[in-house]
Amino acid sequence: MDMDINIDWIDNLLYGDINRLKDEIKLVDKSSVLHIIAAKYNWDNGLDVPRIIIENRHCDLGTALMIFYLADGYRMLESLAEFSSSPDNEWKAFLSSMYRRIENTDFNSQNISYTPELSKVQLYKLKKNNPNIPDIFLNKSPGERRR
Repeated sequence: MDMDINIDWIDNLLYGDINRLKDEIKLVDKSSVLHIIAAKYNWDNGLDVPRIIIENRHCDLGTALMIFYLADGYRMLESLAEFSSSPDNEWKAFLSSMYRRIENTDFNSQNISYTPELSKVQLYKLKKNNPNIPDIFLNKSPGERRR
């Protein structure tokens, strides 16, 4: 981890004014800081912050994959029919966009590794139900760091 990351600053942002958090994320120029913010984010506050993290040009593929799973992307991979029938259109649009960007590795860096926390049974079921799921969603992403 970068030695110059100020965890107290991140915590103050995360537990302070949500609009300040959004503004500050737009200015972050370190992928590791974006990753930490995404990992510590309170998802009860909605999808705006994760969306801003993803839109930041310094967002790493590993961070995007982590956000995909934190946003319950597993449900999308598990059953596209059930995912499609969800009444939460914002969530569906967010995950669909994330899926395309991750599948296309549409991120400037791949330095932060993320391994989806899937059991052997979950992996087996996902592959059995949908053998076309790209490996990037099932395996450790490229990079050096792990969460």
